[in-house]
Amino acid sequence: MFDIVFWILAILIVAAALAVVFLRDVFRAALALILLFLLIAGIYVTLNADFLAVVQILVYVGAISILLLVGIMLTRDVHRGNPSGKFRIPAIIVGILLIVVLAFTIIDTNWMISSSPPLDNTAGAIGTTLFGEGGYLLPVEITAILMLTAVLGAIVLIREK
Repeated sequence: MFDIVFWILAILIVAAALAVVFLRDVFRAALALILLFLLIAGIYVTLNADFLAVVQILVYVGAISILLLVGIMLTRDVHRGNPSGKFRIPAIIVGILLIVVLAFTIIDTNWMISSSPPLDNTAGAIGTTLFGEGGYLLPVEITAILMLTAVLGAIVLIREK
């Protein structure tokens, strides 16, 4: 069952990544990137890496994507789309070389495959270590307040008067 879901998510990830690259509208490309981040979290769930899935959603979907969207919304002339640059051909060549190197690495590597999934809940163990008795709850809360203050300050400085 997980194999079928894994391959469906993998196909959707490739489609979302292609949408990010080929969409001319920056806002729609950012939305496709958010979809890509969510699908990658789904891949982590199928691989029994629940902590990585939660971190993926919190950091990339929750923080990075919102930062991108705020940046796009505060940018002028975003409705014109991406101009085609002079580095299009070199970027295509570098992308093809990267795909060839990655394909060679995937084919040539002797992958170790576990026969059974992990038995313990990794997110629960890490959460107890970080936020339990003697954990780091206060520094995490202080960091969240500082980051919120920095984002609000940046918005106040950037917006037009």
